[in-house]
Amino acid sequence: MPRFLPEPAHTHQAAPNIGILLINLGTPAAPTAQAVKPYLKQFLSDPRVVEIPGALWWLILNGVILNTRPKASAKKYAQIWTSEGSPLRVHTEKQAKLVQGYFAHADNTNVMVDFAMRYGQPSVESAIARLKERGCTRILALPLYPQYAASTTASAFDAVADCLKRMRNLPELRLVRNFHDDPGYIRSLAASVQAHWQTSGRAERLVMSFHGVPRFTLDKGDPYFCECQKTARLLAEQLGLKPEQYLVTFQSRFGKAEWLKPYTQATLEKLAHDGVKTVDIMCPGFVADCLETLEEIAIECRTAFVAQGGKSLNYIPCLNERHDFITALVALCRRHMQDWLAQPVPNAAALKARAGRATTLGAKD
Repeated sequence: MPRFLPEPAHTHQAAPNIGILLINLGTPAAPTAQAVKPYLKQFLSDPRVVEIPGALWWLILNGVILNTRPKASAKKYAQIWTSEGSPLRVHTEKQAKLVQGYFAHADNTNVMVDFAMRYGQPSVESAIARLKERGCTRILALPLYPQYAASTTASAFDAVADCLKRMRNLPELRLVRNFHDDPGYIRSLAASVQAHWQTSGRAERLVMSFHGVPRFTLDKGDPYFCECQKTARLLAEQLGLKPEQYLVTFQSRFGKAEWLKPYTQATLEKLAHDGVKTVDIMCPGFVADCLETLEEIAIECRTAFVAQGGKSLNYIPCLNERHDFITALVALCRRHMQDWLAQPVPNAAALKARAGRATTLGAKD
């Protein structure tokens, strides 16, 4: 196996382009145990995701989890799978196409947008290769995690770095670390809640459920918990909510260790037990609907809330392809690429002259 990946064909008469790579978590290729198993293995083998000594975790993962969990997870995926495929992949791909369209409409025809999954397909390596094939010499990597966490954002950056290690001709690279307090993102969240209230009415409480991480990560310096709290505070301010009108919770706990609290399902069950009949719930940490929102929240948590005496739990969808969110993403990219976009694109005459100079110096075009 060669040390470096093959480089795309180069021509001196091609203008350099700018690439934007949207990165999301990932999804199995199908809602089957056979497809879920390799996805889970890749996901749970990431030391950013599971911080347990390698040898011990290898035994647990390969001896227990991969022999039991794929079948159960596949049943959950089957409940939310669509005719187009996995909701997470479908929404992420549409987001990339819409961002591409916005740049093209603004006459930034040298901006190329693609998407990748940290785990599963399309891989980060394949997406970067596609951008290079399209002439991108500069790439902005944008993990679609508003709040930074080592297990998500940093892992996405790891995948980008691992890919670059195998390249001979590296692109210039920029990374978007987070956008938890981005005004456009906050406004789009608020608009989605207000739209729900206008069509479905307003519940007694608004629950903002974020994906959980082990508690020890906060103690060791991960800023995720604090960034979730800031997102929630800014959103509540945008909506004009009083502290007693909303709650911040954390979902998707895995294993027996303590995770960030309060836990979403336990909080919903307590609300119902205390006499709260209606709850609106949203997941601000996800920008595309997926298993954790459509199955865990909209199905499992709704069932648990009603079982404890609640009347209705209304799930507010993720931002997905909302116009205000796509414009916020475009604005975020523009801020990070401001000087790149300001540089003029060489015209045909300049490119022809450049090719001539290269040929004179002995280069092949």
